[in-house]
Amino acid sequence: MTTQALPAAPTAQTERPDAAPAALLPPLEHDGRSTDLWEIVRIAFDSLLANKMRSLLTMLGIIIGVGSVVALLALGTGASNAITGEIEAIGTNVLTVSPGSPDSRGPGQSSEPAQTLTLKDAEAIADLPLPFAAVAPSFQSSAQVVAPAADASATIVGVTPDYAVANTLTVSEGAFITENHVSGASNIVVLGATLAEDLFGSGQVIGQTVRIEGQSLRVIGVLAEEGGSAFGSVDDYAIVPITLAQQRLFGARTPDGNDYRVSSIAIVAEDSSDLEAIESRITILLRDRHQLDQDGSEDDFNFFNQAEVLDTLTTVTSLITAFLGAVAGISLLVGGIGIMNIMLVSVTERTREIGLRKAVGARGRDILFQFVVESLALSLTGGLIGVAVGVSIAVIVTLTGLITASIDIGAILIALGFALMVGLFFGIYPAQQAARLDPIEALRHE
Repeated sequence: MTTQALPAAPTAQTERPDAAPAALLPPLEHDGRSTDLWEIVRIAFDSLLANKMRSLLTMLGIIIGVGSVVALLALGTGASNAITGEIEAIGTNVLTVSPGSPDSRGPGQSSEPAQTLTLKDAEAIADLPLPFAAVAPSFQSSAQVVAPAADASATIVGVTPDYAVANTLTVSEGAFITENHVSGASNIVVLGATLAEDLFGSGQVIGQTVRIEGQSLRVIGVLAEEGGSAFGSVDDYAIVPITLAQQRLFGARTPDGNDYRVSSIAIVAEDSSDLEAIESRITILLRDRHQLDQDGSEDDFNFFNQAEVLDTLTTVTSLITAFLGAVAGISLLVGGIGIMNIMLVSVTERTREIGLRKAVGARGRDILFQFVVESLALSLTGGLIGVAVGVSIAVIVTLTGLITASIDIGAILIALGFALMVGLFFGIYPAQQAARLDPIEALRHE
């Protein structure tokens, strides 16, 4: 029996000319969901921690930017509060009338205002049926105050009792000037806290005698310490009855001999909202008393409205604070550019890693999200460190006593939010570059 050889069984290596090319391996199973969020965050932070020094240097711009914004806004707000506090301490319901036209300071003209306000002007203002809390005329000059054991140069202010109301003064020892002192031109004086210490040290002050312009005056009171300010300090004042200052100390009689000059008249309104109406009515009165045109072209007096000054200063300081914050914000933009540069370098260095991740199933959006998270992590960490630096600077400056910084939580949140926006904005481009890499080309990258 003849055995017939069976044909060889076909194998996988047997090539048939009519066979289709072998198919590539099917892609890994994917349920359509992206990689777990926390896994992406973990990978992002692992990458940053693997290059600690580079990450720190990258955050430096954000740290400086956020720290500058927080510190400058805190110091700017503190300075603004200090300025407005000085005005509010004097009172925003105070209107001051001074002699001399506001337009009489032309080139070559005297810097001394014409003495056009008189004591009778103050009395006429006080007689107006307006909501006044006080009307306080004053006459101011300077002289040497001589005590038995010391002497000092001081500002001498002749006042009425309402002067304490208009300037919110308090007496720490003794008493203030009364109407009886004014009507009798009494030889008495109230000393500022610093002046009293310069003249008598820590000894007894009340009842002591000092000499001013050859007149012997008895000390009846010492003012509570007010501290220095941009508007001068009553701590260096010697306060006497206005009649004494006008009649016997400085000779303030008007040229016609019928009245006495005053340096200013402070009007305290019951409500600051009445100041505009009060100013208008006093203007009409003074023009009539001084026989001036009602159009204001010949006015020989001017007003100082503290409420208007407060509004102006508040606007100016707010603009300065905003400008400082904007300048500091430039550092944040510089820091954002630094983040973008480092992230682009990171994309180049990790090209093979990106290719490998895409080859095993990572989606483009997973790569995009990872690099965005890394950028945001740099911004947030740098921002938090910057906040700590800025707050520390503000606290240190406050401890020096120069300015009491005002740290605003809103400013801190704005600075952090801006830092995150910068990180997101400058991190998107490098992340897109990474997400668009072709996995095959990325794996070939050396």
